[in-house]
Amino acid sequence: MAARWNHVWVGAETGVLKGVNLHKKRASNYTELSVLSRDQEVCAMCWGCPQESEVVLGCLNGSVKVFSTDKEKFTEFRDCAGGEGPFRGLAAHDSSLITCVESGLLKVWKEGSMDHTEVEVGAGVCRMRQDPASGGRVATGGKENPLKVWDLQRPQEPVFTAKNVRNDWLDLRVPVWVRDLQFIPASNKMVTCTGHSQVRVYDPSAQRRPVMEMTFSEQPLTALSLTADANGVVVGNTHGQLAVLDLRKGRLARCLKGQAGSVRALQCHPSLPLVASCGLDRFLRVHNVEDKKLQFKVYLKSRLNCLIFTSRENWEQEDGESVDEVRVKVEEEDDALWDSMATVGPAKRKAEQQPAPGPNRPKRPAAPACDHDAA
Repeated sequence: MAARWNHVWVGAETGVLKGVNLHKKRASNYTELSVLSRDQEVCAMCWGCPQESEVVLGCLNGSVKVFSTDKEKFTEFRDCAGGEGPFRGLAAHDSSLITCVESGLLKVWKEGSMDHTEVEVGAGVCRMRQDPASGGRVATGGKENPLKVWDLQRPQEPVFTAKNVRNDWLDLRVPVWVRDLQFIPASNKMVTCTGHSQVRVYDPSAQRRPVMEMTFSEQPLTALSLTADANGVVVGNTHGQLAVLDLRKGRLARCLKGQAGSVRALQCHPSLPLVASCGLDRFLRVHNVEDKKLQFKVYLKSRLNCLIFTSRENWEQEDGESVDEVRVKVEEEDDALWDSMATVGPAKRKAEQQPAPGPNRPKRPAAPACDHDAA
């Protein structure tokens, strides 16, 4: 099966890149298992080009690998080591690669040049994401590291730094712990989720504090993704709970069931009402965010760290062959199989091989009787 027809790409703790075809419910490994080691754990993933023909992986040892879905092999390896900790974000912009590690070192690796841009965004980074509308604009956040927006053309200072919320009802400072974030399309707003169960919406054009805040469950939130219409956000936590929150009304819309372990990554399809999620229970699940139904479930054998979802549609018609073509192909193969078989005549029955006893058949002579008197 061609790698380009996979719908979800998943990175595992073991360092394996897995491609999943949801229509056929089939998963394939694209990493040589004999050369795997723990330091090749996949920590971050992104598309390498708008055509989605390249998958970029950020590994625990600081290396970056590029997998070509057309050639079905890894075509490029880079050493992007710098700073401390695993990758917390990965993005591609033009011919450059943007990386960010946990210690707060953000670097822009320019292709064919040794002049790399370095930005210190603060320690304890949990997530770095790129603005889809402007590739040179990224946002970062982490533990005691508030939400910041950076323009990589002028990286000296952030263009926006969020301000912490007011003290709680005991007049105690609320700790900062940004776990995931995303830019809201067609606006200047951003949405974040925290390790203290809050979902917040920021509008830099209005104020530095969040303009909306919601709370889901009591466990730390780990990942989020905006729905296709950008009116809702899907969040997951450390207990495997998934929920859809309405950003217009500021409340819980519905819950998605099925997860059995901590959610490590999730992503909504850009145009379909679907969300893919993965985590510690080793399953990839795809839910419908409108009717809450579990559409697909695939067991992938390894603990999963991250994923990316294709933007393609019409999955049933994209396998390169229509249904009629497949039917004709199967019929031709069946005809060729029957033609190659040798012709076998009807076997003779046992009754035909041995003539039945009848009146014309000579009888076996009877044995002579013993004469006891003569003896």
